[in-house]
Amino acid sequence: MPFSTQAVTTAVTRFKVDDYVLYRDPALFWAGKPNHTCVCRVSDVLRLVSEFRYNLLPLTGGLVREVQGDYLRLLPPVDAMRDIDTAPLHSDGAADGMTAAAMAWLTQQAVTANQRPGLPSRRG
Repeated sequence: MPFSTQAVTTAVTRFKVDDYVLYRDPALFWAGKPNHTCVCRVSDVLRLVSEFRYNLLPLTGGLVREVQGDYLRLLPPVDAMRDIDTAPLHSDGAADGMTAAAMAWLTQQAVTANQRPGLPSRRG
């Protein structure tokens, strides 16, 4: 049974500036070369006649220009924050498996929660 375009490709997604995406360089991938996939931030959205292209900033540095959306996958914030959202904070040693960023965020939340709410200072 032949592959249909619909069966082998995912639904087209439009990305926004500042979205974090996973980018796969098709030339490197199909040539079997290493480092073909990296995490990037969308820096610019280009509207061409019949499609959108994206300029990307890899987290390792540099710039990748005019990438087709078919080679990008969104990295949702919920995945980046999952360790905070699902942390078992009710047991001893629960924080041992948390990242430093998660611990810093929780510490800040605790400090903020323990401060008395106040009114903003008057300007005058």
